[in-house]
Amino acid sequence: MVVVNVEVYINAPIDICFDLASNIEVHTETVWKHTNERAIAGVTKGMIGEGETVTFQATHFLIRQKLTSKITEYNRPFFFVDEMMKGAFKNLRHEHMFEEFNGKTLMKDKLVFEAPFGIIGWLTERLILKRYMRKFLEHRNQQLKELAEGRVDGKQN
Repeated sequence: MVVVNVEVYINAPIDICFDLASNIEVHTETVWKHTNERAIAGVTKGMIGEGETVTFQATHFLIRQKLTSKITEYNRPFFFVDEMMKGAFKNLRHEHMFEEFNGKTLMKDKLVFEAPFGIIGWLTERLILKRYMRKFLEHRNQQLKELAEGRVDGKQN
């Protein structure tokens, strides 16, 4: 099992950051373009809430994959948790946490996952997947930061 923690400070209120992070369309717009990620089942537009599911289809490592997640915990605007119901991992849990300080938001992600295939999966987690998933989250969070701060600056609706 691997744990990846990332965080970013965003010059925007907590509500804006939370709403962007829980929006399915924003999710697909903020991930790496080469993955061609899109929502194909469950909640495919707008914000996702507690008990709801979404299935994403994307290409990672030249392999088209599907991952279905369910929102298992939800407390707007402070946190939500999505857990994999079906997908390439043995298990995956993603905690999204938000703290506000003087109108600015600290957005934190904790991703816990385990690859299948025993020792081969264990090696893959440590040699490839941990770095890949960290970079994936860092990229997405930077994109969310830019969107949120743009909304505060009046650059976007």
